[in-house]
Amino acid sequence: MRLPGAARGRAAPLLPLCWLLLKLLQPGRGHLYNHRYAGDKVIRLTPKTEEEAYALKKMYHRLKVDLWQPSSITYVSAGTVTDIHVPRNASRALLAFLQEANIQHTILIGDLQKALENGSSLGIQRKKRSLSKYNYEVYHSLEEIQCWMHHLNKTHSGLLQMFSIGRSYEGRDLFILKLGRKSGAYKRAVWMDCGIHAREWIGPAFCQWFVREALLTHRSDSAMRKMLNRLDFYVMPVFNVDGYHFSWTHDRFWRKTRSRNGFHCRGVDANRNWKVKWCGEGASVHPCEDTYCGPSPESEPEVKAVAGFLRKHRPHVAAYLSFHAYAQVLLYPYSHKYATIPNVGCVESAAHKAVKALQSAHGARYRHGPASSTLYVSSGNSMDWAYKTGIPYAFAFELRDTGHFGFLLPEMLIRPTCTETMLAVKNITMHLLRKCPKEHRGTSLPPERAEPGPGPRRAGER
Repeated sequence: MRLPGAARGRAAPLLPLCWLLLKLLQPGRGHLYNHRYAGDKVIRLTPKTEEEAYALKKMYHRLKVDLWQPSSITYVSAGTVTDIHVPRNASRALLAFLQEANIQHTILIGDLQKALENGSSLGIQRKKRSLSKYNYEVYHSLEEIQCWMHHLNKTHSGLLQMFSIGRSYEGRDLFILKLGRKSGAYKRAVWMDCGIHAREWIGPAFCQWFVREALLTHRSDSAMRKMLNRLDFYVMPVFNVDGYHFSWTHDRFWRKTRSRNGFHCRGVDANRNWKVKWCGEGASVHPCEDTYCGPSPESEPEVKAVAGFLRKHRPHVAAYLSFHAYAQVLLYPYSHKYATIPNVGCVESAAHKAVKALQSAHGARYRHGPASSTLYVSSGNSMDWAYKTGIPYAFAFELRDTGHFGFLLPEMLIRPTCTETMLAVKNITMHLLRKCPKEHRGTSLPPERAEPGPGPRRAGER
């Protein structure tokens, strides 16, 4: 599929300074975050009653802890498994409160700084090698990923094209890799994005792994060859480039974008900023919250750029895949409401087969189903937006694990996580090639009543 006219975006410029940049950048520099997490803990709580849940919410606001799971404190109720990152100066007060209130809890990570240092090579001066020997089993900084993209663009031009669809709030290019065998025939496309939430590093690692596997196996693997012959893949390894960079240099657990909004807190949740029931349930109007929906739909230049690209290419895009962490679930619409999508049979079948294929690799068990009932209700997210825009197969993966490591998934688990996820993605793609109903190819799904959302709520409103 050719990119028509103005929709092509900017071609990726060569980076003559890329090699110099990689030599000058010191992977260990700043990755210990000045020991800011020494003594911090990650605690898992499970309130047994609504009274306990209410008490937890009050304690959460008083101590200003970092919520890892679920994404918003509003989701916490009786029986909700809740993972909280507690700063060292607040952990004693929280543990005392939990013991006094007899709330069931477990310390998942006793010292976050040690877990951060032990789980990866971030604190070690990694030996630089040529990009042809790029290591896919370690986490990479934004600069490293973008240099890798430029290298592939130069060395695999017959199968891969790199271009930019815009710039982030801080002026960084939003690079895309287009994968597929060049053909004059009509080709449908699959969109894949990773790293919409900055701290979920396993996402960008998987997007890189997918590109690697496609380039390495398209000749030997008949399924991959068929995928690249008949489809184009648009892969965005790092969606939230500003936030991801910030998670490497300043705050490992940063989630949002880095935009300024007139308040002392920065950033918007890029997965609550889409024009589908914007700022409804599961999103916050408070700029300091991790699920802040932003001042308006598509206020974030990253979201606006991706939404604009997908709108232009909607007739060709048959599937939307977004990769997150952590929970080990495969989700499909709807997320913003409890309702059944029109093509649920086809989508459910694809999801069921995908998680079975995934489990066959290393035994990892994934749940699957509509996001609202399988995980929780969240409005303004990319998956629901893609589906309502007319992309019939829209999925969101929550990759490993289920909380033992959380956002600090060790590098030793990159390979098993990516190999099993690869099976799921190939399964969905082959299902798409075999089963995608003709009435959903390149046409919008049945329109629903416009749902712009209620707009910003006043403090104290749900």
